[in-house]
Amino acid sequence: MAIKVYGIPNCGTCKKAIAWLQDNNLEYEFINTKDHPPHQKTIASWVKALGSKAIRNTSGKSYRALGEARNTFSDQQWIDAFAQDAMLLKRPLLTKNDQAVLVGFKASPAELKETLIDGK
Repeated sequence: MAIKVYGIPNCGTCKKAIAWLQDNNLEYEFINTKDHPPHQKTIASWVKALGSKAIRNTSGKSYRALGEARNTFSDQQWIDAFAQDAMLLKRPLLTKNDQAVLVGFKASPAELKETLIDGK
């Protein structure tokens, strides 16, 4: 099982996700999206799996800087925007075997176990 955690090191929610993975003895790879932005093809697969709305970081400056135009963006426009500015991505985004399975970290312990340990 290959779990990857996409985010930034100083993000509290990313730290929470990493602590949960460590507490459950799960191996993971952390990818700092500021230093290593995901490729457009990768982002497109995330949008296909989770939807562009689910992976939007709506609380950051980058999102607000898009202005009202963001309200009419297509999925492709969101993919382009995410590829240009990784800070638009909600954090953390977790993949399992290169498939996006979770964004943010608000799931219940049972949901996390089902998604990240037992398989989905």
